[in-house]
Amino acid sequence: MSTALALRSPETGESLTRYINETHRYPVLAANDEFMLAKAWTEHGDVKAAHALVTSHLRLVVKIAGGYRGYGLPLSDLIAEGNLGLMTAVKKFEPERGFRLSTYAMWWIKASIQDYILRSWSLVKIGTTAAQKKLFFSLGRLKRKLGELGNGDLAPESVTRIANDLEVGESDVVAMNRRLSAPVASLNAPIAAEGDSEWQDLLADERPTVEDHLIERGEAGRRSALLREAMTVLNDRERDILTSRRLSEQPLTLEDLAVRYGVSRERIRQIEEKAFSKVAKQTLELAAAA
Repeated sequence: MSTALALRSPETGESLTRYINETHRYPVLAANDEFMLAKAWTEHGDVKAAHALVTSHLRLVVKIAGGYRGYGLPLSDLIAEGNLGLMTAVKKFEPERGFRLSTYAMWWIKASIQDYILRSWSLVKIGTTAAQKKLFFSLGRLKRKLGELGNGDLAPESVTRIANDLEVGESDVVAMNRRLSAPVASLNAPIAAEGDSEWQDLLADERPTVEDHLIERGEAGRRSALLREAMTVLNDRERDILTSRRLSEQPLTLEDLAVRYGVSRERIRQIEEKAFSKVAKQTLELAAAA
């Protein structure tokens, strides 16, 4: 599909600006038009229909990619990675489930961009668990919320608050903050004032091989697909609450959801726990059947 669509990647500078402007030339599809195009693609392999679905959501990729500019990577690269996630979403989209493509594609776009960011930061091991990834992508926002604007160590009360909000250990918060706050030293800097040796000459190459990257990416995609399929056992309210509480970059509080649904905080907590248990059980069953 990617070969057929042949979407060019944005470039930096003026070309990037022009690319972003061009994304707004493609019309936003009405729900019925989107459904018919998706059916044409999934049932008949209509590449033109798939192209229309992708191009109508390019502006969504630009918007999501813009939210990750704080990690020091070129926006053009973030958009290019997001486009890969978008095309994967179109390929796997099932319109009969009743969701809009933008809702479904958002998760694929974010996953693709986040995987790229984590790969780019892999010179220093950050961690690959779901909790560590959540900490990596949420720490900056929570620091600003708590008024922690410097690059030094966090106040103990801030460490505790962040650890509780993200359900990670306080030591993980401290370590991640120091990792992200540390100045980046060039590996090309000379070891001594005179001489040709550089610091990178002393480093052993422990980077994963191409095969390792492919296996890891394939496994991550398999887990994501498994989770999405498992969540189909939930009703709309359960899915919204579980997503808002455990799968969002900016999780909502029990109070937020209690107001949304007009019930108590305790009732929201009960629904969240029930939904999590249902998804966990379904995930195990699907994994066993695979």
